[in-house]
Amino acid sequence: MVETIQWIDGAAVLIDQTRLPLEEKYVACRTYEEMAAAIRDMIVRGAPAIGVAAAMGVALGVLQGAEFETVCETLAKTRPTAVNLFWAIDRMKRLYASLAGQPRDAICRRMVQEAQIVREEDIAICRAIGRNGVELVPAGKTVLTHCNAGALATAGYGTALGVIRAAVEAGKGIDVFADETRPFLQGARLTVWELQQDGIETTLITDNMAGHFLKSGRIGCVVVGADRIAANGDVANKVGTYSVAVLAKENGVPFYVAAPVSTLDLTLATGDRIPIEQRAAAEVTHVFGQQVAPAGTRVENPAFDVTPARYVTAIITEHGVARAPYERSLRELGKQENRQ
Repeated sequence: MVETIQWIDGAAVLIDQTRLPLEEKYVACRTYEEMAAAIRDMIVRGAPAIGVAAAMGVALGVLQGAEFETVCETLAKTRPTAVNLFWAIDRMKRLYASLAGQPRDAICRRMVQEAQIVREEDIAICRAIGRNGVELVPAGKTVLTHCNAGALATAGYGTALGVIRAAVEAGKGIDVFADETRPFLQGARLTVWELQQDGIETTLITDNMAGHFLKSGRIGCVVVGADRIAANGDVANKVGTYSVAVLAKENGVPFYVAAPVSTLDLTLATGDRIPIEQRAAAEVTHVFGQQVAPAGTRVENPAFDVTPARYVTAIITEHGVARAPYERSLRELGKQENRQ
């Protein structure tokens, strides 16, 4: 399993996801500013992995002796959609407040330890999501996924790809279709590479081929990740997910979302209130630095879209599987999390 993010010798070490699949390079972040840049520039990406990175970024800031609120504010401004970012920062804030009055060495040691705990918990959570989702995957069929919700998007194992890995481990005889995921090509660059590392049979398709294959009868289910889930079950995920969900429902294919409970944002009644990150025009007008659109082209580049809950068959979490009405089932999962 690829090591997305580790704590080694006082640094957060990240696999540089902007270099994959052509180059497997690791980046060591030794300051909170370097970690903020790594999150913003998508060296590390995927909601759970961003949460782990944020926890490590806070710990780095404490080690630096930087002003604590500045550290937290800097990290919080990196990417607005993934709620795991804010969940991790808030967790580190609560711990820091509880350590007031202790010696600096003790505070530093405990903050680093907590960041490492967040990482280990994330891997365990992903494995639990896989176990809870495996029964939903039909045997002998193809699973369609969009973007990358695998080990690279988490501390390890993955959410959507965790369900796929668990199904493979259970002997279900599945294969995977991966949408390329324009414009940043997370499916083509990351999902295909990651599944190839595990020897899982994978086929790359362009985003606009999804409807063709969903209609064909070959696809047994769709499994995707999430960056934020509202109280009513609306799901923010990588842009293009909404289109896949609509096509899946039209063709009678179950559409599953796999995400940790930390991705739930029960303070938002609906997905209409989820902030959507807007990214640079060059991601659309250029491919690997090569210009493909006329100079001066006007571009809209939302990084995420919101899939209404009516298109979501079920939401798979570490505490169980939620189904409609989501206002009730997600609230119950949230209560389980609070009792942990």
